[in-house]
Formats: sequence, structure tokens, C-alpha cells
Amino acid sequence: MDDVEGLTSLFRASKMGTVSAERNVKMKFIIPFIMMLAVLVPSSYGDMYKWVDDRGTVHFTDDLSNIPENYRPDVEIRKPKEETTPPQPREIPKPSSSIPMGASEPEGFEVKLVRKHELWTAEVLLNGSVKRQFIVDTGASFSLIDSETAREIGITIDENTPFIPASTVSGVILTPLVILKSMRVGNAELENVEASIHDMPSRGGLLGNSFLNRFKVVIDSLNEKMTLFSMEGKPSEDRPGGYTRDYWEGQFRFYYRILDRLKEIKIECERKGARAESARVNNAIRYFENRLSELEQRASFAGVPRNWRQ
Repeated sequence: MDDVEGLTSLFRASKMGTVSAERNVKMKFIIPFIMMLAVLVPSSYGDMYKWVDDRGTVHFTDDLSNIPENYRPDVEIRKPKEETTPPQPREIPKPSSSIPMGASEPEGFEVKLVRKHELWTAEVLLNGSVKRQFIVDTGASFSLIDSETAREIGITIDENTPFIPASTVSGVILTPLVILKSMRVGNAELENVEASIHDMPSRGGLLGNSFLNRFKVVIDSLNEKMTLFSMEGKPSEDRPGGYTRDYWEGQFRFYYRILDRLKEIKIECERKGARAESARVNNAIRYFENRLSELEQRASFAGVPRNWRQ
């Protein structure tokens, strides 16, 4: 169980007692799917090179020799950051004008939790129509839904759907990545939420960081509830666009790392001659390059300092 406890903060926070034989059997089915949502990214990396081709497509690589010579004079070099201290807790957004006078912090959204063995679950409303119980997983990069739920809310998978790498107990697999119109947890609701599609032993899914990273998450195990505080505050000089430096740096770091990993997998697929997998990975690379470009535009518009985007 030590390996499992390292996967998410929920496992690390749990006090694992003696588990009966029946619960062990159930966990054998649940654990692989908790592992599946942890996207494979390297723990450290060197210089990154950014360049734009004649069609305006943004490229990233850690090997200068991969860049055509005619583009090298305009290459932008991104230096890795040295992390010498543990990351600090995300600060609570400052109260906005809508917060009553005298309030010390913005009001959070309380969500009822249900314990299922060593896991917490919460009710999630998808696209305003379908309700499911999701495992709360603060260590998962993306939320997850099963294929039956995807069909029920009208999602289809085709040749243009990006596939992302994910780890399971049996190795690396590629899973479809889709965008949900909306996801509501308690009274907290977001639009255009990324989610991976993969079947689980029971109907439902995982509530991961494609939803949770927009909130400060406080889990009260004693009272069986979770409180979500919006990370967005009033825009200011130290909160461009309403978000802190920690938020912006985390967003850019995520996209750089997943692009690094996708390009590694692309090389592996091409070496093996796996043409179908290569095509899926290429779609994913284009998708995340476009997402990174959109993030760059959003950051520029908000006035985010350049050194927060590296």
C-alpha cells in the first residue's frame, strides 16, 4: 500500500488500518484507475527551446538540433527553475466587493463527501444533465469519466480526438481527452473542463485537477465535507487576471511537461512503427501546443510577467 499512498494527497492523508479480504479485492479494481490519471511527466528537465514555423505553429523541444537551421536565430530559450524550497500553500483570494463587510475570506462552496473504503466521493453534475459519484483525487492531472457516461452526455470519439498518455499497473496507455461543457460540484461550477475517458469497475469517474486546480481545496474528514474556495480574486498588480504567481507558473509548467512527455512517446511510437498510435500522439501534441498558445495569449492580455511563464 506504500506505493498507492504516494499517488495522491488523499492517500497520504489517510490512516490506513487493517483491511479485510473483501475490501482488498475491491481495492484491486479501484487502485489501477487512480494510477491511470497520473500523467507521465519527468521530475526534472533541462533547457527548453520554443520556435514558430512559417505556418505560425508553436514548437517546443529540449534538443536544439531538432530545430531547422533557418529558425534557430529566433529561438526562445526557457531555463528550468531551481526548486530549493517546498511549494507554499496557495493563498486565499482577497475578498471582492461582493463579499459582505467584515468577512475575513471569500465564502467557499461546501460539498458533502461520502467515504467509500479509503476514498472520498462527491456528487458531480455533468453538462447540466447527468449526475455521478466521483472519487475525489487531488493527485490526478485530469478528471475522468467512463465511456457509458460519455455516450450519455453526447460525447463522441473520432480521428481528431487527442489521446494522452497515462500510467496503469500494466504500463502506459493512451486515453481520449475531451472537453465537458460544464462540471458542477455542489454549487461550484466550471465550463469547458478537460476530462479523460476510461472505464472503471462501477459507473462514475474521478474528480481531478482539471476541475480542482481552480480552487483551494479543504477536506474536512471529521465532518465528511469538502470546501472549495475560488482561486480567482480581484485583479491587481500582484494578481494579474485575478490569479497568483503560483497559479500562473503551475499552468505553464504543466503544459511544458506534458508536451515533453508526448514528444518522447512520439519518438517511441515511430521507432516501433506504430502508425496509429503516432497519429493519436501527434493530435495530442497539436492540441496541447494550441492550449499553451491560448494560455500565452491570456497571460499577455492579463499582464502576467514573462518570468512567471517559464
